[in-house]
Amino acid sequence: MRCGTRLMLVVEPSTLRYEDVFHEAELHEDLLERVSALENKLARVTEKLDQGLNVLLQQTRNFSLDQAALTTLLDVLHETKTVDREAYEQLLSKRWQHDSVERNERARHQKLQERIIKGYCGNETSIFKRLINKAFDLLSEGEVVSGIRQLERAAALAPDNLPLNSLLGEHFFRESKRTLAHDYLNRAFHLKPTEPRLCLLLGLACGDEGDAARAKELLGAAIERGGTSYAAHYALGRLFAAEDNWIDALSEFKRALRAQSSPESHYTLGLVYHQLNRDRLAARHLQRCVELDSNYAEALYALGLLHLRAGKRKQAVETFAAARTTGTLNHSCDLAIKRALRSNEAPLMPSLFATIGQAKRLLVSGGDQRLAAALRKDLFTSTPDVLTLMPRPL
Repeated sequence: MRCGTRLMLVVEPSTLRYEDVFHEAELHEDLLERVSALENKLARVTEKLDQGLNVLLQQTRNFSLDQAALTTLLDVLHETKTVDREAYEQLLSKRWQHDSVERNERARHQKLQERIIKGYCGNETSIFKRLINKAFDLLSEGEVVSGIRQLERAAALAPDNLPLNSLLGEHFFRESKRTLAHDYLNRAFHLKPTEPRLCLLLGLACGDEGDAARAKELLGAAIERGGTSYAAHYALGRLFAAEDNWIDALSEFKRALRAQSSPESHYTLGLVYHQLNRDRLAARHLQRCVELDSNYAEALYALGLLHLRAGKRKQAVETFAAARTTGTLNHSCDLAIKRALRSNEAPLMPSLFATIGQAKRLLVSGGDQRLAAALRKDLFTSTPDVLTLMPRPL
């Protein structure tokens, strides 16, 4: 049944059990006919295989010749300085990677599309299927707004569709549309509260909505079920810092550093140690931060303030000069440096939060833009996609 070949059984005639005389010649003739038929079919299959092998060998020779000709041409162009061979190879490698990513994305989209349709349990199957198919067609063509609109219409027909709600929730989270993200992620969470990814995303959304208690609960569940991550521990540290609970904030930021050693991890620890009046440890982490990234203007500015507080004016001036040369230091910090050097009094250290009013809502992603970018980078690169099927990016 697998290969399509007829199964021919050779059986002993029942007369052999009762008769002494049997015409063996008739049996042998029948067997010879069957063997001949099999030999004929085998010969034809062998001939087809030989033809296929010849074609494959010819294609291989042609490919080798084309590659040799292209290599020779590149060598000539490189010698005449018409083409940079190294740049060409880099572009070729990027193109291969891009094509591979596109193939993977198409497969991921297809799998997710099938799962969403399969998860529908209502009475409008044809309408729901049409909306989903149209949405993914639009997304594949780059029509993101129209595609998401179709997905939202489909979600109105299927409020209990887990992959669809998860997909929309993460998309709106990426787009920083916090209310919509919270609503769809909350739907998905109630359908599958044990999913670590949903706990993490919903916890971050609740933190930015100002619901610190639920955010802590969800982030703790995300760590317990999905393991440690920079995003989860950093968010918990921010929530404790918003309550001026710097001891617990320090503990969480240390865990975030262990999860991911980065300039941003050392920078946040430097700010927290300063809040705990442990300026020596704060300076150590800020120094490590600028060693990892010499263009981190905020870290250089904070380190200069610590030097100024410690009476190390020369080091403070050098550090402030380095912060200015980065070209990314904001105007208010630049003015603060000028005032500090004139009065020899250090202004306040930078805050994790932009303003007190904004901090009441954006407890996780508010304030320092670089820290918010680091959070998003970890969230969307080192953690699994929604249900391991989320297209990247929509």
